[in-house]
Amino acid sequence: MSEVVTGEAVVVEVRVAQLPSRALAFLIDWAVQWAVIILAVVLVAQASLVTDESLATGLLILFVVLVTVGYPVAFETITRGRSLGKLALGLRVVSDDGGPERFRQALFRGLAGFLEFWTFVGAPALITSLLNQRGKRLGDVFAGTTVIGERSPHQAPPPEMPPPLASWAATLELSGLSDDLANTARQYLSRWHQLSPRMREEMGLRVAGQISAQVAPPPPPGVPPYAYLAAVLAERRRREEMRLARARSTPPPYGPQGYGAQGHRVPAPPPPPPPQPREAGPPHGEAPRTSGGFVPPV
Repeated sequence: MSEVVTGEAVVVEVRVAQLPSRALAFLIDWAVQWAVIILAVVLVAQASLVTDESLATGLLILFVVLVTVGYPVAFETITRGRSLGKLALGLRVVSDDGGPERFRQALFRGLAGFLEFWTFVGAPALITSLLNQRGKRLGDVFAGTTVIGERSPHQAPPPEMPPPLASWAATLELSGLSDDLANTARQYLSRWHQLSPRMREEMGLRVAGQISAQVAPPPPPGVPPYAYLAAVLAERRRREEMRLARARSTPPPYGPQGYGAQGHRVPAPPPPPPPQPREAGPPHGEAPRTSGGFVPPV
């Protein structure tokens, strides 16, 4: 993961594409480009039989430039940073600020790619990618872009609540449990089957000891670390789901549907009374009388 700062000074975490996935995406694009070049050579060779040889050579050079430079520029501009290879691998080119790739940046990458891959057989791109923290090649450095992965890695399902610990977990005080420690416990549970028995025991005791220092009450006697951590995370997830469900189901006090905060229908306001006919005023020069008989001064 890497952090980018947008134009609004917002820090966004992105998953930078790794070198193997970028190399495989390039090989797919490279194979497509060579197929188009071979087809262009065959067509130009057929056309050279009826046209001038210099014209055929010029057409061949034009086709090669369009395929080697125009192919990545056109695809990345139209699809906002994805060529056929990147589309197959779930990659995308974005600006350093997290925005979509622009035509100017795609042009810089295409021209630099012609030198990196077609002139120097990819050596500059490989060296720069290994030295750069974000795996950028020269084209990315010049254009101010980064290749990211759009497909999130497969995540293990959340741990389930052990039935014998359900009643105990309902009494837990989880307000002191930090997100970082909960993520550590989640990673341990997801890799539990891949660890050796000794490593399971050592890591489980260490993580369970750290969580028990932030969670109360302590687990019942004889509970293994795996079950203890699963119960804590399952209860934490259950409470979070309940909180979100309550937040979504709470209607506004005076919403567009006309329901109050307790879910009761708010009656519509009564219609305004019809206008009353205006009574004839007093004769000219005489002050109006009030209901109590008081005559205001003229």
